[in-house]
Amino acid sequence: MNRQETIKAYAAWGAVCLFWGTTYLAIRIGVQRVPPALFAGVRFIIAGVLFLAYLRWRGYPMPKRQELLHMAIVGISLLVMANGLVVWAEQWVPSGLTAVIIATLPFWSAGLDSILPSGERLTLRKVLGILIGFAGVIILFAPDMGESFDKAYLKGVIVLVFVPFFWSAGSIYSKHHPIQCPPLVAAGTQTLIAGLVLTAIGTAFGEWSEFTLDGKGMAAIAYLIVFGSIVGYSSFIYALSKLPITTVSMYAYINPVIAVILGWLILDERLDWSVATATTVVLLGVALVKSAKA
Repeated sequence: MNRQETIKAYAAWGAVCLFWGTTYLAIRIGVQRVPPALFAGVRFIIAGVLFLAYLRWRGYPMPKRQELLHMAIVGISLLVMANGLVVWAEQWVPSGLTAVIIATLPFWSAGLDSILPSGERLTLRKVLGILIGFAGVIILFAPDMGESFDKAYLKGVIVLVFVPFFWSAGSIYSKHHPIQCPPLVAAGTQTLIAGLVLTAIGTAFGEWSEFTLDGKGMAAIAYLIVFGSIVGYSSFIYALSKLPITTVSMYAYINPVIAVILGWLILDERLDWSVATATTVVLLGVALVKSAKA
């Protein structure tokens, strides 16, 4: 990459770190009012159509037919399985805690990528950074371990444990199966495909009978369309096409910090001394992993 591409790639990564940290709050607010599959599906369909229409207007080439299968695999892995499960779980699990569980993503990404022939090998510094970052996650999560888990809450937590696997698998597949169309077009196409699949799932489960929108529900969907999908997801796909997957996945360490603070400010979720300690430890782990050379 030249200098300009490098700056753009890291700017895209920064946008992912910032905006995706806020989406946990928006999802938590919206899913209390709109059934989960339709909440995610409608958001993705609108975002995908708007984004693709804009790119078409700008003269971007649309994807070729033979590329659609690869896009569908990535879109379903990342947006239907991973993001869809996050939306479903946040019916019961607080936004900050959800983000903390998702912070295990770099472990899956680094581990899965390292076993591939062309993947990045783990270095001592990278392993140390991951361990330190995971220690910060434990510090952040530990106070909640003493709470009694009701069945719905426990079910949500268990489902969230599998989210990083689907996201890592989809990311690695995307990295090792490059396509010719521009990354932004791929992002828009994947978003639209995921929206259609999730809407079909919601329809199959009869969610339309419960689908109503109030002011907060509409605001949550609108925010997620713009900053979660159009800005956030397109930035993620662009960064993924330009940077190592272990570097891109480090956003999962920063997102929990933003999510926990916003959850405390707006939804009165937990924020105490352990959160401040965990923040320092997590960022230290990020710095170590980011400075490690493959």
